[in-house]
Amino acid sequence: MRYLYNFSVLFYTFVAKCLSLRNEKAKLWVNGRKNLISNLQTQINPNDEIIWFHCASLGEFEQGRPLIESFKEKQPDTKILLTFFSPSGYEIRKHYATADYVFYLPTDTPKHARQFLDIVKPKCIFFVKYEFWYNYINQAFMRKIPFYSVACIFRPQQFYFSWYGKWFAKQLAQITHFFTQDQASVDLLKIINISQSTVCGDTRFDSVCQTAKKAKEIPFFANFCKRKMTIVAGSTWQPDEEVLSKLLLNFDFQLIIAPHEINEKHISDMEKLFSYRSPLRYSEIVKNNMETVENEIIIINSIGLLSSLYRYGDIAYIGGGFGAGIHNILEAAVYGKPIVFGANYKKFKEAADLIKLQAAFSGKNYAEIEKIIANFYADADAIKMAGEHAWQYVEGNKGAVGILIELV
Repeated sequence: MRYLYNFSVLFYTFVAKCLSLRNEKAKLWVNGRKNLISNLQTQINPNDEIIWFHCASLGEFEQGRPLIESFKEKQPDTKILLTFFSPSGYEIRKHYATADYVFYLPTDTPKHARQFLDIVKPKCIFFVKYEFWYNYINQAFMRKIPFYSVACIFRPQQFYFSWYGKWFAKQLAQITHFFTQDQASVDLLKIINISQSTVCGDTRFDSVCQTAKKAKEIPFFANFCKRKMTIVAGSTWQPDEEVLSKLLLNFDFQLIIAPHEINEKHISDMEKLFSYRSPLRYSEIVKNNMETVENEIIIINSIGLLSSLYRYGDIAYIGGGFGAGIHNILEAAVYGKPIVFGANYKKFKEAADLIKLQAAFSGKNYAEIEKIIANFYADADAIKMAGEHAWQYVEGNKGAVGILIELV
């Protein structure tokens, strides 16, 4: 099975190289790994005492960030190495100030795993959530380097718990300790004879609380949202945008929309979709130093603002629910905002929890989303009550980082 796994890693790399000829994200993935081992050797000081954190992408980084910052605060002389698998994490956080080194993760071949650990020599390793690269796990195990899986969550449908996942389960058993989000994950791990696990909670609660405290003040949006009811829509895809466009035909509200993809084609398509309400790009507002505008739709065509914008709106709409799955809803919940999204949220515990608390609301189609918005549109108290439930949920679940730091 190990040979098959190693072949699959090489095959994935080959496919990525082929796709990189036409796909920009694949191109970043491939180019980011060129000369990576030699760059690591050149840039990393062999005398540094290093803690290594690895995240798949931006979402996992947000889960790992409060832990990274806590370690740096408690051990300022220790160097932090942060690696990413995906360009959508690395390209946005490659200048993250708390990390001393930020790199792509070399592909998980036996050779790369040996070379990487020979160069870095970390005193301990933290992989966030779903990231399990078996050659790195195996090399850390053989070298007796403490290896922790943090903020992880498991479901019965995952292949580790099936008859064909026995080899993968054995690899997971080499991990020093699992700090899980819930008891169900601990119980599942016991089924495959892994007992080194502790319920710690979801570090994202700590992360969003930290982010909210440091959120940028943006006077333009504070004034903009005072005019009338405003929906802040984050990480949207085309199906979400079509739903929002229909809503704007039936309700008199303002919209701040931050799409998941901000390439020129997508932004232009959005401008056409919302053309009947004269949408305005945020870049134009910045370029012309505008303090007020008459437009009622602002398209955020830049990165890094969304987590600061949710606080200014009345309702948060989270994208992805009509596709692969919803994006981060805790960024909105921390500000005490009612949350609306599409039907694909089942893999996200926090979404199910917030729905039970009547702080979040899901619709399978436009008609169901319209009913949710109509209720809020007619009842300001419903907005306030749902928002309070959302805020209480976040406040009641923070603290995972403190527990984890004590146990490591």
